[in-house]
Amino acid sequence: MAVKRSTKAGRNGSSQPWLHLDNVQIQAFGTVRQFPLGLSFDARMYSCQRLNQILADTQILYSLYKKHHWLMRGPTFYQLHLLLDKHAGEQLALVDVLAERVQTLGGVAVGDPRHVAEITVIPRPPDGAEGVPSMLSRLIEAHETILVAAHDAASRADEMGDDGTNDVLVSDIIRTGELQTWFLIEHLVDTPLIDTPHG
Repeated sequence: MAVKRSTKAGRNGSSQPWLHLDNVQIQAFGTVRQFPLGLSFDARMYSCQRLNQILADTQILYSLYKKHHWLMRGPTFYQLHLLLDKHAGEQLALVDVLAERVQTLGGVAVGDPRHVAEITVIPRPPDGAEGVPSMLSRLIEAHETILVAAHDAASRADEMGDDGTNDVLVSDIIRTGELQTWFLIEHLVDTPLIDTPHG
């Protein structure tokens, strides 16, 4: 049963927690508060919109990495199992960087997985297990989607004077994404470990 609290009781202090409070939204998604950051409203709105899209896609990429880490199989199981988990951890750190940048600009970061699923542009994988090349290709394609968006958003943020967003996108998202993509791509090269001479 909910305990009703008066405003007066709250001001005077009490050890009783405030439970079953009404769900009051204090800032709508897609809006920005006015912060004294030396950036125009338009620049902050633009950056928050682009960052939230990349944030949603990055959360999906993180989940894909974890799924494929769990479902990995075959002769390269051990190496790829560890690599994908390492990449997942790095993507999870990027999720936090992106979300905090949105909040720094006065926006609202997309966080609820159901909201993320509504706005991501990363295609949904099959619910079951795929072959290793398919899993790696899916991760590479998701990286490319994010990288294309990040390059475009970084360039536009730079034009609008939002150096902080440009730096996050270039230094964190793009550089990490490019490096991780390289590591994945090299696992899809069909070359023998040792070339035996013919003749």
